[in-house]
Amino acid sequence: MSTIQWAAICIAVFLLGLSKAGIKGIGIIIVVILAFVFGEKASTGILLPMLIIADIFAVIYYNRHARWDYIKKLIPWMIIGVLVGVWIGNDISEVIFKRMMAIIIIASVLIMFYTENRKSNSIPTNKLFSSGTGFLAGFTTMIGNLAGPISNIYFLAMRFPKNEFIGTAAWLFFIINVFKLPFHFFVWKTVTLQTLVLNSIMVPVVILGFFIGVALVRLISNVNYRRFILIVTAIGGVILLFR
Repeated sequence: MSTIQWAAICIAVFLLGLSKAGIKGIGIIIVVILAFVFGEKASTGILLPMLIIADIFAVIYYNRHARWDYIKKLIPWMIIGVLVGVWIGNDISEVIFKRMMAIIIIASVLIMFYTENRKSNSIPTNKLFSSGTGFLAGFTTMIGNLAGPISNIYFLAMRFPKNEFIGTAAWLFFIINVFKLPFHFFVWKTVTLQTLVLNSIMVPVVILGFFIGVALVRLISNVNYRRFILIVTAIGGVILLFR
């Protein structure tokens, strides 16, 4: 690989560490960078082991803040979404998938901006909302590691404080990413010994990004954290739409 490609990978992996530490909403940027270097489908397998490494640090650091009632509610639907993603992942048009995802993300953010301005403290309790979110998050994480914006919108709707937001997301995606790993190994064959060697080289960059992210999260209030997630998620949706 060229120097520019190595630099791009390091930037993406550093951003991954920041993201798993709680600087949410930048996942789309990571996916875009790695897809530029490796291609769309191959990049999903290269990214997955690094996601799991970062997840391990996140669950250790934020474990006490996890809301297991929400994790148990979402996990079954996410697993179904992953399985559907494995099944049709080779056939779905990446262009159509990205456009649909972008529209869903932008529409969700606009709804969240509206509810934020109304200063409403109501929390959605509809089972269709949680099951639909779980399924869509599972499907999108398998197809393109793009579940971040969907889960961000859900946890914002649940009005989680920042630490509960991060801790719950950490455990949720650790479980799902480990579940996805065999499919990338044996079905899609996007995780290989070669990609794992690259992952091992990048581990220090992930760790550096994670601990810098932890320090940054401490500086952000709960209110500003919600605003930051909404703005960055919206920007990510726009990037996905015009990518």
